[in-house]
Amino acid sequence: MHSTGYITRFVLIMTAIVAIALAFLAIGLKPIHKLNEAVYNKRAILSAVASEIEGDFGNLTDEQVQEIFDTKIEQKVFDIDGNEVSSEQVIAAGYAGGRAEDIEMGKERKKPDSEKIFPLYVYTKSDGTRFYIFSVRGNGLWDEIWGNIALESDKNTIAGVAFDHAAETPGLGAEIKDNAAWADQFEDKKIYDEEGNFVSIEVKKGGGTEGMPHAVDGITGATITADGVEAMIQKGMKYYEPFLKANN
Repeated sequence: MHSTGYITRFVLIMTAIVAIALAFLAIGLKPIHKLNEAVYNKRAILSAVASEIEGDFGNLTDEQVQEIFDTKIEQKVFDIDGNEVSSEQVIAAGYAGGRAEDIEMGKERKKPDSEKIFPLYVYTKSDGTRFYIFSVRGNGLWDEIWGNIALESDKNTIAGVAFDHAAETPGLGAEIKDNAAWADQFEDKKIYDEEGNFVSIEVKKGGGTEGMPHAVDGITGATITADGVEAMIQKGMKYYEPFLKANN
């Protein structure tokens, strides 16, 4: 029989060994985790223009996603007044990479409006057609929701959207990500009316009816999440309006 002291020392030594091993493992895997996270984010951004990308977007490898991002995406960053922000300013804002893809919208959302910076991605097809992808973030029923909104070259017509969430209910609020048909409703909708006024997109029952260029149908049983998407687009795209107005 071993003494209590021996057992205690043994447990402490083994705990220390396991802790050290886990620490080294975490450090060793950190670059891989960061790379996977970066590719996941790029795939989400490109999802907003999935219908414009050649081939089967759903089956693109990580390498293909990276190649498209490297060769067909131009990254820009703007402040609340629509002024382009330099890489040095992005770094000063707390993002070591200095690029649009390095910006964390969740972090920016907590800043005063005067300090916020906003990423913009310009996707150019082989024929020269350009699409502008804007990142937005808001609240769903249980936690934050976010997405990317792609506008056509007229900076008004929606070419596609891609949404995600932290904790919405499967089969209900989670449909903003899981239901491709629901997201498809946004295509060809307009964020400006015929007079050039910013009206954004309304999410409501019957909103997908033909002849309603500024509305899409809601999600049955997920009214709060749908309202969150509407508010997110309204507020999120409004932040980009100085850029949109200055470049039209």
